[in-house]
Amino acid sequence: MQRPSFSACLLVFAGCASIPGKPDPRDPWERFNRSVFTFNDALDRAIAKPVAKGYVKITPRVVRTGVSNFFSNLDTVPTILNDTLQGKFRQAGHDSARFLLNSTLGLGGLFDPASAAGFEYNEEDLGQTLGKWGVVPGPYLMLPILGPSSVRDAFARAADTYMEPVYYLGDESTRYIIRAVDLLDGRASLLELDAQLERSYDKYAFIRNAWIQRREYQVKDGDVDDQSLELEEEFKDDPDAAPAPESEEAKAPADPAQPAPPPQ
Repeated sequence: MQRPSFSACLLVFAGCASIPGKPDPRDPWERFNRSVFTFNDALDRAIAKPVAKGYVKITPRVVRTGVSNFFSNLDTVPTILNDTLQGKFRQAGHDSARFLLNSTLGLGGLFDPASAAGFEYNEEDLGQTLGKWGVVPGPYLMLPILGPSSVRDAFARAADTYMEPVYYLGDESTRYIIRAVDLLDGRASLLELDAQLERSYDKYAFIRNAWIQRREYQVKDGDVDDQSLELEEEFKDDPDAAPAPESEEAKAPADPAQPAPPPQ
């Protein structure tokens, strides 16, 4: 589910930030983006992450799974629309069947009988649709609160809001509550990645590279030159990274009295 934009914050957090390493041509606004990232990271550490940890601690797994299923089911509606806009009519039928099955037998999406029936989850949005029809992503852009994006996807997010069922709820307070729970569920799902992020040599570059590569993979439906999706070359220079384990032969001290093994 797309979240409301906080574009007013863009001018507030456009301060100076140091730029370690070599400039990335995909990220010409890196100084600005790092400033926004610093703000997002501080806000996450102060509020979002502790609240998400508390949510995971006090909420049974079966309830959390039901919440995640519910929002995944809602996200199927804009996916179906974007399937159609991209000309993926067979996938649109697949996703429509998934939505109907989970909305009925799955009790409004709390359960996921569709996956068991072979209707796997797909994710399409307007940014992917625009990319499909040749709109270039433009520079990488870090949005306040919302996180990684591009110029193309930032505008697409706003339009995606009108495809979401929640937008058409009459009660405004209910919409805000649903969006807040969606944000909480999304942050809780990322808790397991926190340790990996903290080990990265440059957390900002790690997230940027991972997001850009994943986004290209999504837009091109996996038809990319490098599908290994290496997240960050900076890991090679990480002083905290564990060295590769040595073989038993390398660990053992050399014995000058023992003849060398014959060549293979």
